[in-house]
Amino acid sequence: MEIKEPAPKYYPKMSPSAFLQWERTQDYKHEYVNGDIIAMAGASANHNTLLANIIGSIQPFLKGKSCRIYPSDLRIFVKSKESFFYPDATIVCGELEMTDEFDSVKDTVKNPSVIFEILSPSTENYDLGKKFFFYMQIESLKEYIIIDSTQMHIRIGRRQPDNSWKYEEVSAKNEQLNIQTIQQQILLNDIYDGIKF
Repeated sequence: MEIKEPAPKYYPKMSPSAFLQWERTQDYKHEYVNGDIIAMAGASANHNTLLANIIGSIQPFLKGKSCRIYPSDLRIFVKSKESFFYPDATIVCGELEMTDEFDSVKDTVKNPSVIFEILSPSTENYDLGKKFFFYMQIESLKEYIIIDSTQMHIRIGRRQPDNSWKYEEVSAKNEQLNIQTIQQQILLNDIYDGIKF
């Protein structure tokens, strides 16, 4: 999902609990990052094509397995930072674990296994910087996969046994995205099918 820059002058500071109550009444999605509210904007054709290709490749592969892939309406909670995000796609393995830390409405997931973000020029610094740092604080997260919408290029961050992160990049159409968490490989040519740069 593309974003607009944080605009504190338009959004008063809120507690996490107040944000969740407010967010449920909004027509458009917002992320909550350390108290700042970030409005989510519409996505480009390339962005939507990439997202459809990713979900279309992974969903059939996961049929009958314990993991599921969800699109961008799934809100994710980063407990250590008391922040909320809407990744472009999320794989959750096992049962969905919902947070009820702030109220009794269980509509926010706290146990993602794999998170996908699709980069655009307006989101690159945010997705590769603060957002990735926050995602790294999620104990259940094993892989963070960042797909560039302006060129054939995917970056993968993987949590190591010692809790550090190791990075890999793939950028040729005959290379594969290896999603280790679910043991699936997808050709970049298939991920970027229909994309025009």
